[in-house]
Amino acid sequence: MDLVSACRVFVHVSERGSFTLGAAAARVPQPVASRRIAALEQHFGERLFDRSTRRAALTPFGRDMLPSARRLVQLAEAMECDAEQARLRPFSLAVPRTCAVRQLALLDAAARGEGTVLDLRAADPPERAELLRSHTVRAALLALPQNEAEWTVPLGVASREDDGSGEGARPLRLETLRPGRGQRTFRRIRIQPEDDVPHVRDRLEQLGHRAALVSAQITVAATLVAAASETLRDGGFLLCSAPQATELGLRWRPLAGEPVARGYGLSALTGDDAERVRDGLAAHVARSLGATTADGTKGGG
Repeated sequence: MDLVSACRVFVHVSERGSFTLGAAAARVPQPVASRRIAALEQHFGERLFDRSTRRAALTPFGRDMLPSARRLVQLAEAMECDAEQARLRPFSLAVPRTCAVRQLALLDAAARGEGTVLDLRAADPPERAELLRSHTVRAALLALPQNEAEWTVPLGVASREDDGSGEGARPLRLETLRPGRGQRTFRRIRIQPEDDVPHVRDRLEQLGHRAALVSAQITVAATLVAAASETLRDGGFLLCSAPQATELGLRWRPLAGEPVARGYGLSALTGDDAERVRDGLAAHVARSLGATTADGTKGGG
């Protein structure tokens, strides 16, 4: 027997003195209301209503039980309200600052369609890890080496459209940036904060060393805005993904040779939180990152 549903009918019938009106108030058919009262009486072993009158009058036992029934119904309704509020509590997720606003909006819309309200926190890699470690967020997209990642983002270099190289979208060979003897100026590759992680930064520096670039040609910028601004000003390059280059209005080219890529993995405070993101939102997360999944499926840009 559903004790709460039976008590709800009991309370409504007793307040209205009618099985018909009480059933309507409880939003159940009158025969269902009668069966629930009968089940409740059988459960308690006593009559709740006097059947000898036309009005649904309470028996002495029914009057004694009514206050407890009201408390039970009120508590159940309060629990349902609390559960609804808990379901609507935002799910905090730390994401890279490089995610495009439109793609984050689509991710948020998809989450709402799944009954989840997202609280998206844009942060750089160390901040995202700390937000999760301090339990400030429930889940985070953490920077990982490509071979450990759920999603990968191929990286190349972007430059202003009028850089004068005439190279089109051909892959950039780093050795072509090698300064000539006595040359005092050279083109730089700037690393934005999102890629200031060992598996990206160190990899690019190794490739630069093999190409005989001077150390000052690969630098880390304090912010993405600073990196993009300097790239536009001096005709250098910004290490970034193709979708990010498009968003910034820059011309993107892949790097020749061995690939350089961002890697991301989802980490959450609980397994349920992780499944909540992976089960219904993985494709939207991939699109937000401009990524491919571990099985090679493209997430879009």
